[in-house]
Amino acid sequence: MTDEPTEPSNPDHEPAMRDDTTPDEPKENIVHFNPWRDFNDAAPQIDVFGDEPDPAQIAQFMQVVFGYCDGLIPVRSFIDKGQGIDGRPHNIWLEADQVAPQKMATFATWASREGAAVYVIPGTVAAPGQAKAAEILQMQTVVVDLDTGDIAAKRAHLERHLGAPTMVVESGGVTAAGQRKCHVWWALTEPAEGDDIARVCRLRGDIAVKVGGDMHFRSAHQPIRVAGSVYYKNSLKTRVRIVELNAALERDLAEFMEAVTDMPPAPGVSLQPALIHPDKPLMDEVLVTPVREGAQDDWSRFEGASAAIGHFIRMVHEGRMTKDEGWEGICGYNAAMLRPQWPVERLKRESERLWNRHVEKYGPPLIRLDSGAPGPVEMPAFTLGALLDDQSPMPEDIIAPRVLTPGGLLVLGGAPKVGKSDLLISWLVHMAAGVPLLGFTPSRPLRIFYLQAEIQYHYLRERLKQIALPPEVLAAARDTFVATPKLKMLLDNEGSVRAARAVQTAFPEAPPDILCVDPIRNLFDGGPDGGGENDNTAMMFFLKERVEVLRDHIDPDCGVILVHHTKKLSKQQVKDDPFLALSGASALRGFYTSGLILHRPDEDCSQRKLEIELRNGPALPTKVIDKVGGQWFEINPMNERLVRQEVSAKHDAERDRKRDVIVGILFEEAAEGRLYTTMQFAEKFENKGGLGSKYTIRERLSVLATKGFVKFLRNGSEFGYPVVRSRFGYLAVEGMHFGPEQSVDPETGEVLETTRPVLPSHYKCPQSGVCLQVENPSVWVYPMAGKDGGKSGPTPKSEA
Repeated sequence: MTDEPTEPSNPDHEPAMRDDTTPDEPKENIVHFNPWRDFNDAAPQIDVFGDEPDPAQIAQFMQVVFGYCDGLIPVRSFIDKGQGIDGRPHNIWLEADQVAPQKMATFATWASREGAAVYVIPGTVAAPGQAKAAEILQMQTVVVDLDTGDIAAKRAHLERHLGAPTMVVESGGVTAAGQRKCHVWWALTEPAEGDDIARVCRLRGDIAVKVGGDMHFRSAHQPIRVAGSVYYKNSLKTRVRIVELNAALERDLAEFMEAVTDMPPAPGVSLQPALIHPDKPLMDEVLVTPVREGAQDDWSRFEGASAAIGHFIRMVHEGRMTKDEGWEGICGYNAAMLRPQWPVERLKRESERLWNRHVEKYGPPLIRLDSGAPGPVEMPAFTLGALLDDQSPMPEDIIAPRVLTPGGLLVLGGAPKVGKSDLLISWLVHMAAGVPLLGFTPSRPLRIFYLQAEIQYHYLRERLKQIALPPEVLAAARDTFVATPKLKMLLDNEGSVRAARAVQTAFPEAPPDILCVDPIRNLFDGGPDGGGENDNTAMMFFLKERVEVLRDHIDPDCGVILVHHTKKLSKQQVKDDPFLALSGASALRGFYTSGLILHRPDEDCSQRKLEIELRNGPALPTKVIDKVGGQWFEINPMNERLVRQEVSAKHDAERDRKRDVIVGILFEEAAEGRLYTTMQFAEKFENKGGLGSKYTIRERLSVLATKGFVKFLRNGSEFGYPVVRSRFGYLAVEGMHFGPEQSVDPETGEVLETTRPVLPSHYKCPQSGVCLQVENPSVWVYPMAGKDGGKSGPTPKSEA
């Protein structure tokens, strides 16, 4: 490792040695005396009786930080400041395997004897000697270093908004107010790789900004102390110790990013950006500062020209300028700022030299995605008369009625796990097949490119197979629906180029009708300032410079669907204005042409509501939808309760519970050799199993008989019961068996226990209520709308 870890400023007072009786908070007027020390003025020496490395805590630390990682762990030790001794740093690289904790403990013990601290980069690299930010391959944690201010208040703020951390480590330092500095860790469910490492580092920086933590952890190669090792300050040493460990707590990166985005800054923390370092020259000043020959200025013409050429080369290489625009900028600088100016031949030669060096170092350049439809020279404007007289037909909707129009932008929002991805995939496949779904009608079979960054390949194909789509829909959409596996990239200039190439490869003959991006958060690029989703400027940059440019490059009439998460709002807030729940800046709502919000008003009910907002058409009513048998259906809102919904739902649940109890009792009683008529069952099981009085039980049995859950056996003689003279007979339920009965095998003499099925002979007609004979006792038929109360499957035919 080439960079020395950044040390926080030395506090005025260091903690005294600790033992088991030392409280965490020192009390007033109490002096802790250490009998091993005298009170002379001699130069301080290393305390050989201080804390030693703790192999158990080192092992716990290694499991949290590197348990899922592969590769080499960069480790470094060096002499802590304030000891009066010097020593050179020692670097090692440990394989991230099962023996890594033992090797780290051995190294920490050696470092402790040398008076050295132990640091690691919380990520792995591919080869020894690597430790730069660009060389980090995997990281599985997010960490914030709290080293100033009110540490306890900052920890409480983090836990209140981000949940309990996986691990909290006291680093050994103490603030001027006497609070112990600490590192707060959150483990991820899987190691971050590729572009996700940049997201983790940005996340570490965002957390540090919002709570006033150490901003150096924006860099992937920033090292940190190892828990269980020893911290040295002013000739005293104390152990870097784990004070809280929740090893089973792991966070999904996307969900954790959402929580950090929604977290407000801690009290007293300002989010104003820091000033640019004054000692670093600004490129804006370089481009407008004349340079004369003969070293008359602070730098030479060669230095000025090299800086300007390098600036324009970077702009062209990153796709922010075309080559012609870059060359015009270089020539303009040469003509305006170099006095006298360079010859054009020399300018070309120097530009080509620097370009080749830049490409060799940073790889091939990116091609900027210019808009497919160049902007007109003059702004179009129309008089009222021209607009009224225009009788040309309206453009055909991509998805009717006006849900997605040509060149339109639709945003689908929903909370995590509400089912928006499942609904989206089913909807897109229907649109690709040209089949309506939930009242949304495609103009024809649509070509759809699904750009998604959530579901990995194998789980994507598994989900597509699990969605119960009609065979004719799947057959029609086999070639018109194209999806990507989970992408690990941002939709920046490079990502836009990759996406455009993938779309052109998937649809070489004609551009797609719909481009779907799922979700915004995983692909969001806030521009050169690096703003987040809550920044209106960053959101507008993403929509205008990324989404619109990509759409115009593919096809200006292509419809775009963006999938986004929603914030946690109360049910009343969602009811009043559901579109306020969209996460991020308000600029998003003012930009889209259509908005859909999927939410579940009642967490105990499977039904969802789909709120619809249109810019290009009349308002559409809210849809009540549910997933039944693997397919999405629209439910008639007239069947929904409007008042006392929660109380009514409890009554429904109680009725379902009584049904299950009654059916279960009949089943178990028959298995023990007992059958009942309606009256006898009601009288025997009154006030048992929460069934209520005998009158309540009789009413429930009557309802269950009408719905087909209960049928009747008139002649019970084969089970030892007489023929009844009542209106119906003995109660029977599906799968009911009578027994057990003993029989003797005539050949072997073995005593066998057998059961006999109890098959109904009559049932209650659901229309007239009269007792009718069952046509086929072996086949149990539910005359009502389904065994589960009408929520699944087609309506079976009646017995009659």
